[in-house]
Amino acid sequence: MKYKSNNNIVYSCHYHVIWCVKYRRKVLTEHIVEQLEQLIKNECKKYRAELVSVEVMSDHIHLLVDVDPQFGVHKLIKRIKGMSSRVLRDTFRELRTKLPTLWTNSYFVATTGGVTIEKIKEYVENQKRSQR
Repeated sequence: MKYKSNNNIVYSCHYHVIWCVKYRRKVLTEHIVEQLEQLIKNECKKYRAELVSVEVMSDHIHLLVDVDPQFGVHKLIKRIKGMSSRVLRDTFRELRTKLPTLWTNSYFVATTGGVTIEKIKEYVENQKRSQR
């Protein structure tokens, strides 16, 4: 297991996070997905969170991320969702006409303590294949 540290603590806090498009609308098309993945990567880097894996489906997102517990997974997800909604809705005007907001307020989060990171990463990366 790989550990990280900041000034106060040594940690390994991996989370599997899922959130959905408002009303589960299938609006995350290929050209939107490319920009969304880059936005998520940049935001994780900005807050020193390690993005282990990301998979964007047409109506929801799976994320496997390692977050500093002093910053917190809630803060990270809130910032990713807020920033990505704002940028994508400004860039892709069709998102403004189809939805009042891009994301639902809620999300799913689970720690990865009961399963190996490799298994969860495999699960996240296989989401698209299982949807076919």
